[in-house]
Amino acid sequence: MDSMGTTTDADAAGHGPSMNVYIAVWIGLVLIVAVETALTYAHLSAGWLLIALLVLAIVEAGIALRYFMHLKYEPPALAWTFIPAVVFALLMMNQFWADAHRLMVLRFPSP
Repeated sequence: MDSMGTTTDADAAGHGPSMNVYIAVWIGLVLIVAVETALTYAHLSAGWLLIALLVLAIVEAGIALRYFMHLKYEPPALAWTFIPAVVFALLMMNQFWADAHRLMVLRFPSP
């Protein structure tokens, strides 16, 4: 039961989601991979193929995070703090990669 006294999916199964839920999610992920494979053979332009594959990859990652990492059964505040933190970390890595590359290429004279 959650804080309001209602039964959640995890409580109804006893200890968490049932094996049927995991199998259904796994089949869904396999279907997404099949769609991605079919798109690569569809001879789309590179831009549309990139957009389609990125959207499907984000959906696939979201489903995997939600079910296989059990974020569905965590308090919503965890996801609302976890996702922006990951986005911030990725943006900061993107900002510092240019400096790291510059420092590898640029060599200062020795004293």
